[in-house]
Amino acid sequence: MPTTKKTLTFLSSFLTSFGAFVGVCAMLGTHEWVRSTIAVSVSSSNGSIIITYGLFRGRSTQELSGGLGEGDKAFEVLGTLDDSSPKTLHSVVIVFLALSLSTTLLSSGFTFYNSISNPYQTFLGPLGVYTWSGLSASFAFLTLVLFVGNVQSNHLSEELAQALYPLYPSSAHGEKTHRYGYSFWLTLLVILLDVVTAVIVVFYQKARHKRKQEQSKPMEYAPRDGILF
Repeated sequence: MPTTKKTLTFLSSFLTSFGAFVGVCAMLGTHEWVRSTIAVSVSSSNGSIIITYGLFRGRSTQELSGGLGEGDKAFEVLGTLDDSSPKTLHSVVIVFLALSLSTTLLSSGFTFYNSISNPYQTFLGPLGVYTWSGLSASFAFLTLVLFVGNVQSNHLSEELAQALYPLYPSSAHGEKTHRYGYSFWLTLLVILLDVVTAVIVVFYQKARHKRKQEQSKPMEYAPRDGILF
């Protein structure tokens, strides 16, 4: 059975790892990743299109200073996009976040298992915790970078606006602003929690190694006659 200190240490890392798992679930389930405002102007009307969306669903509205607009729309992100590079990259973002979810769940399982057992010499021990936490943080970071790149450089919001409002072709789009919401910023929290999970285990292992060294010193420095006796 593990010592009380080991149990408490790995339970702490379990809580941070499980917190990262909950964070990824929230990112997948909420739709406040980005709010894009796109100025539009045609001969019959002008104003702006406001689109707020997440990985799967979103909503849009028009704010026009002239002309007649359409009502608010709810939409499926992948279903709205045509086959194009923004759709492909958005699918990759979803895959990476799903991988982060899976590895975070494995990290939670490994930390909990270590709190009730002593699998130090196997992959089920600290090595497994480092591996799954590191992979989860890496996948979350890639999700963040790819999503920003898709919105800023690959014009994801503009593609959605053009599909939702065909009256305003890309040539009618003007100034664009993007504001990232709490669903997006949860990525940083997930990465932080994954790092803290690994750091807790690192400090425990260092303390354990130091304790073993101190326990071996009396034997190393004991007189030879005493050792033989």
